[in-house]
This record gives sequence, structure tokens and C-alpha cells, in this order.
Amino acid sequence: MHQLVRLFLLPLSLSTWLALGLVNGVQAQESVRDQEIAQCLPGEMVTWGDNRDRPAVGSPMVFVYAHANAPPWFDEALVFSVIEKAASHWSACGVAANVVRHGTSQTLPPWAIHVRWSEVESGGNFGLANFGLRTLVLGPAAFQMLKTRNPAHDARETLQMLVSHEMGHLFGLMAHSRRCVDVTSNYDNGKGEKCIARDISQLRRYVEYRALLPTACDIARCRMANGQK
Repeated sequence: MHQLVRLFLLPLSLSTWLALGLVNGVQAQESVRDQEIAQCLPGEMVTWGDNRDRPAVGSPMVFVYAHANAPPWFDEALVFSVIEKAASHWSACGVAANVVRHGTSQTLPPWAIHVRWSEVESGGNFGLANFGLRTLVLGPAAFQMLKTRNPAHDARETLQMLVSHEMGHLFGLMAHSRRCVDVTSNYDNGKGEKCIARDISQLRRYVEYRALLPTACDIARCRMANGQK
């Protein structure tokens, strides 16, 4: 059985989450959140224990992007740049990463990860990473619903956070972080326990507290998973 890892959203109904939309990634007076993103203090690198971290799918990581079936408002250059940005930030953990377009003439390693849009493979989710099959699948219908329910929202932020989250699983972070701000986080464990933050009251200021890119704790975990000092 292949390991499936999906993106978990806020503990709200999907319709409520979409109606509210994600807030802009830069807001006034978010210094506590900024510090959490940039720092990983002793005791903060904790997970929900829902899986076990492991080395990345391969090294160097190679992501192959196919644009077919993408929502029309996401052009190929945009999505490619989102994947490149996530890969560049994750490579800070000591595992090199490269992004190429589908149909490239270059020789790809057998562990290359295929990034594509598919409603069937995404299972109706915004995104789904499959470590065994080496895929990162994006769900077009979920993004269509987001656009329909909240057309004013800049869905590029949702896309960046989603790709960064799912890519983290492929870099080996199989367990979800319990630290609210981490891009690999879950806000709760489905059993009534909530994520942790330096100032938990700050979560009320955001519909989406999770970072758009890997945080200091995400990178520290990735280094540990991949045997980096």
C-alpha cells in the first residue's frame, strides 16, 4: 500500500473556509508570527506523531511539472515559479532540488517526482503527495470552488502554501507538525487537541496562520530526516 499524505486545512467546514478565504501573507503587527517562522526554539520542533519522518524520495530532488488540466487562471509560468520557490526553500535542508517541465529532453533519475493536476488522483483535495508513487497532485476542482466562493482572494497564496506543504512530505517530513505556523502543520489532530503557538491568541487574527514556505523548524526537521547536521 502506498503512503498517501494530504493537505489538512483549518478545523472549519470547507464552505466556511472558502467563504472567508485566506488572509494576505503580510499583515501589520505580525511580529510574533514572523519570529516563529524565522526561529526554532528548543522544544518547538514537535509533531502530531501521525507518521515517521524518513529521508527524501531521492537526492537530488527533481520535480517534473505537467501543466495539463490546470485552472485557466494559473498560467504555466506562474505554477512553475511556485514549485521552484518551494523547492529552493526546501533545499536549504541540505537536499538539492531542481524543477523541470514535462517533456524535457534531459535524462531524469528514476526517483523524479511528477507534479500534475488531476481531480481523480487528488481525491477531491487541494493537493495530495504520494511518497511511494513519487507524485504531487493538485486538485483543480478545489481551486475552482475557492475562486467561486471567494473571487477576491489571491489564490496564488493558497497554491504556494499547498505546494510547500506537500513538497515537505516528499522531502521526508511524513509527520505533521504540531507548531501552528509550520508549513507542514495540522491545526488539530482530530481528537480535540490543538496546535501550539508562542501567542495562541494570534491565531484569531488569521484565517490561515500556517506559513507559505518552510519555516526554521520545518528545515531543522528536514535536516534531521536526511542525516544533515
